[in-house]
Amino acid sequence: MAKQGPNWDGLLKWSLSHADGTSPSRNLSEEDRRWFMEAMQSQTVDVIKRMKEITLVMQTPEQVLESQGVTPQDIEDMLDELQEHVESIDMANDLHSIGGLDPLLKYLRNSHANVRAKAAEVVSTIVQNNPRSQQLVMEANALEPLIHNFTSDPDVTARTKALGAISSLIRHNKPGIAAFRLANGYAALRDALSFESVRFQRKALNLIHYLLHENRSDCYVVTELGFPRILMHLASSEDSEVREGALRGLLELARDRTEQGGSHSSEEDRKLKEILEERIKGISLMSPEDLGAAREERQLVDSLWNACYSEPSSLQEKGLLVLPGEDASPPDIASKHFEPPLRAWSANRDADVKASTEKKKPSLLLGPPADIGYRLQNNPNTEDGDQRNPPT
Repeated sequence: MAKQGPNWDGLLKWSLSHADGTSPSRNLSEEDRRWFMEAMQSQTVDVIKRMKEITLVMQTPEQVLESQGVTPQDIEDMLDELQEHVESIDMANDLHSIGGLDPLLKYLRNSHANVRAKAAEVVSTIVQNNPRSQQLVMEANALEPLIHNFTSDPDVTARTKALGAISSLIRHNKPGIAAFRLANGYAALRDALSFESVRFQRKALNLIHYLLHENRSDCYVVTELGFPRILMHLASSEDSEVREGALRGLLELARDRTEQGGSHSSEEDRKLKEILEERIKGISLMSPEDLGAAREERQLVDSLWNACYSEPSSLQEKGLLVLPGEDASPPDIASKHFEPPLRAWSANRDADVKASTEKKKPSLLLGPPADIGYRLQNNPNTEDGDQRNPPT
């Protein structure tokens, strides 16, 4: 499955033999021009043709491939090449046109964990900031196997890749978010936070922050599902990205609680205060280099303290909130995170479209994650901030 690239060495030698940088450029003879064009065309990959060839392989039954000596590693290499091709939004959308999307999605159920993981990674690339491919993947009912792998795959890498694909699929995608809710996605995210893999926890926290920031009404759901206790535990993690992700989630919940006029229980309030005081102590003991790297954590701790207790944290008094040389204004820690700029620009999305700001307490979604298509069919108007009771 290995692919051959252009013969750059040969082209370089040819170029150097015709120009050393000291002589004026000369016109190519017709013979030289013809040779050069033939050399380039012979090495140029016809992307659509290659994608069709890969599609034919993906459509071939696994047992047939094995009988022909095709190994799981060969399949991974093939999917690697496909991923390079679909990094272009146009090529990603063309994959469906040439019949390659459905066989790719079948690889999410492959018997080899590495193939399942790689297939999820390709799906993530296809749908990232790509509304058309998001729609096509949703219509192919791909969310169901992705959620199954996210929640049940015995391989942690396959789980993590599936979660990454889900995150890309439902971002800025109202039907995707609705389907994720109906598939008991929040309960799955809660379970993911208890997993030992730090990378898995990071991805789950990033998705939680995005969902809560975009759909403030979901704060009620995650609170009822017990997220605050788990987030408080993770706020003391040894991993800085996990700590920051947990603090971001707690900050979203605190802001929503303030807007709703609610309050912590006395036990939760005491526990959170202990955690924040411990983080302030840890920050105070950091070296100057570590303090600089922990800028967002410093701002998060202070913002969370302010949101909960209506006063600045002691980091400000200690001069640790804004260090010398840093901008006086803190970064916008509630802004959208992890938005690939080129993909976002290519998609030309309207970034100002927001979910409804109407506050309501949606019902908890505790049903099984299966049969997403049925649930959506019976809830055709489900949108952000408007969760409906799933069929029982």
